[in-house]
Amino acid sequence: MHKSCLVCLAKASAEPAEYRLCIDQKELCILLVTPNRWLSQSIEADLMHTGDDLGTLLAEELSDTPSSGKPLTISHFRSQDKLYSFRTPLPIPLDPQGDVSADPTNIETSYNVLMSYQNVFSALGDMQGEVADS
Repeated sequence: MHKSCLVCLAKASAEPAEYRLCIDQKELCILLVTPNRWLSQSIEADLMHTGDDLGTLLAEELSDTPSSGKPLTISHFRSQDKLYSFRTPLPIPLDPQGDVSADPTNIETSYNVLMSYQNVFSALGDMQGEVADS
């Protein structure tokens, strides 16, 4: 836990990166964050080279899981704390106090999107680690 977020290190990444599940801007969100601009750019470069869309990749990864039916969006930005961030709000409502119900469906949705994020991003850029010299 870090700043009220569940944090999972992206261990295979060539540079420091984390997957986070947290309440951000009054929404429950999944994020991939890194302080490393080059790692963020390597992900963008892979997407430009292949012509893939992150939203489509995430939707394909989630296609075998129960979902709300709404496509999830992914925004990419540099946060105020200078982290390069990919962010997806989850279709899980917060109560007036900003808390999330411990409903099993909410837990399953959070888990499915978090694991799908890991599956999508681990194949992009330098998220799979350094390439060995030939």
